[in-house]
Amino acid sequence: MTSKSNLVLINELQDRIHDCLKDYLSVEEPMAILDFPDIRNCGDSAIWLGEMAYLKDRYGKRPAYVSRIDDFSAEELEQAMPSGPIFIHGGGNFGDIWVAHQDFRERILERFPNRQIIQFPQSIHYASPERIEESARAIARHKNFVLLVRDEESKAFAEKHFDCQVRLCPDMAFAIGAIKPAAAEFPVLAMLRSDKEKAGNLDLSTYGDIPVEDWTNESARSVRVSKAIGAASGLLSLKAGEVRLRKLDAAAHNRFQRGIRQISRGQAIVTDRLHVHICSLLIGRPHAVLDNSYGKVRRFMSAFSGGTDLSYKAESLDDGIAWARSQAGQRIAA
Repeated sequence: MTSKSNLVLINELQDRIHDCLKDYLSVEEPMAILDFPDIRNCGDSAIWLGEMAYLKDRYGKRPAYVSRIDDFSAEELEQAMPSGPIFIHGGGNFGDIWVAHQDFRERILERFPNRQIIQFPQSIHYASPERIEESARAIARHKNFVLLVRDEESKAFAEKHFDCQVRLCPDMAFAIGAIKPAAAEFPVLAMLRSDKEKAGNLDLSTYGDIPVEDWTNESARSVRVSKAIGAASGLLSLKAGEVRLRKLDAAAHNRFQRGIRQISRGQAIVTDRLHVHICSLLIGRPHAVLDNSYGKVRRFMSAFSGGTDLSYKAESLDDGIAWARSQAGQRIAA
């Protein structure tokens, strides 16, 4: 495979995103996005900001209604947009690892049987055959559900088990576009998951010179302040729905910028997080990639993002750190 620059790859994936979504959106028709990710994981905020950037850049619009899981109101959605498609936020929670999101998704399918519902790109993983059947029944009853997936394995799984339209689509974070990084502070940064999707029990005790971090730690006060500022900016002139959207957007920007500042600190990065991989491509930093617990990262790279010199599929932690050190050394020498 011929290697591409990160800028060429980003542009190509943005076009592929549009090819997947253009059949479900128009300038005139309102739309909603549900399941805003009001959580500490910067990657979920990157996806949200990509969704918003896509709507702005391609259609000059914003959603007529947005919500988190816990503040969703069917009545408010119908009042804000009596017609139009309902989109569900993308990510890696389709299945039974993060069940609250799947439960919500299936409740939306049941509540709106006559509205088109489009799932922004997801990775799929189930451990329970019973839960697969439960999801399949909810999808089959709906009849107008579109499932966008981020890798070939998820596509094959969905086509086997679900009675709906399935399309392969890149992650929405690529719609953000290229970003200028902050200055690096040290040669190699290890950005490794600390949750149930982590790549196993990785031993970094022999690499004392390498910072080991995750990007799920945040200042709750900083997020609260950003939300308050975002909401206050529209209090005098905007409807309640737009005030809510500005509040949630501000939280997503706060988290995303924190993540970009964090990963920019390494000349090169080692990670098992999909969105550290994607954001490293957006900022143009070399990174060695380990897989998460069920293959999500490698599957996505195989489908879309593995064809640049910036990313390296490491066979082990030792291999990834050795590659990252060599890349950092070359950059420092240059």
